[in-house]
Amino acid sequence: MHHSGEVAVQRRAGFPAVAHGSARVGNAVPPRAEQFLHEQPMIVVAAMSDDAVWTTILTGPPGFVRHVGDAVFRVDATLPPVDPLAGAFGTPRPIGMLAIEPATRRRMRINGTARADGTALVVEADQVLSNCPKYLTARHGEPAELTSPATVARTGTTLSPEQVAWIGSADTFFVGTRAPGLGADASHRGGDPGFVVATPGRLTWPEYVGNSMYMTLGNLQLDPRAGLLFADWENGRTLHLTGTATVDWDEARAARFPGAERLVDLRIQHVVELEHRFPLRWRLDGLSRYNPRITDRPGARATAGAPGAARTAEA
Repeated sequence: MHHSGEVAVQRRAGFPAVAHGSARVGNAVPPRAEQFLHEQPMIVVAAMSDDAVWTTILTGPPGFVRHVGDAVFRVDATLPPVDPLAGAFGTPRPIGMLAIEPATRRRMRINGTARADGTALVVEADQVLSNCPKYLTARHGEPAELTSPATVARTGTTLSPEQVAWIGSADTFFVGTRAPGLGADASHRGGDPGFVVATPGRLTWPEYVGNSMYMTLGNLQLDPRAGLLFADWENGRTLHLTGTATVDWDEARAARFPGAERLVDLRIQHVVELEHRFPLRWRLDGLSRYNPRITDRPGARATAGAPGAARTAEA
């Protein structure tokens, strides 16, 4: 059943909640979804830790995420000690998980409750759903050997100039949110490089036309805390941000961002940048043909004529 935050956002956006929303979402796992999960070398997870929402990556050989019965999943992976969510699952807590396959632009969300079981996570799902491939950048991944453990490159309460540039050139990020007593969620956001605008203390992204479920915005309606993850696909680094987010419904301001229906502003409270974080290297194959063209944002010129940056069709 969809919660009050989702209903409020749906109504403000002009959609009747009875026709749209997560009321259609259950925890059944179709065979195709089970097989899809079993093939993935990477998932994105979001949860609370130390009164903040964080989003991070778990990786392993295909099969490290398994459906082990009913709506229960086992994730055989360990978070490194420097990760913002390391140690968070010693007691059961809500988790949002996103399995994403950049090569095929397929993705699957699992929201539920997770607890540590030795070096693994056991997740009891409340919601299992697939999403359309819109705005997903196509990439092909290859395993890479980690020559050293994950280390902290930088922490702080604001972004460095290099991190601002990293965000300005990104075509993908992940956002974690939660609603008190109602669970957590991990979601994808994509667009042409430059679609996210950052300053040292604040970050803004556009909300494009989606599936009208508003799971992220619905959670923010009830709790403004959010955690963002940016991945350096070519070098295995991660950039984690946490703070409080506000949805801006000002149409005039949104009009300055091509394709935006509304904007979200994140006031940054803490930043963690990690090196040697994941043992996968991803090659850019193409940007989504659904991405609004970015012509006046930082990083936009980097895509013009860049190798592998052509737009590819999605099913």
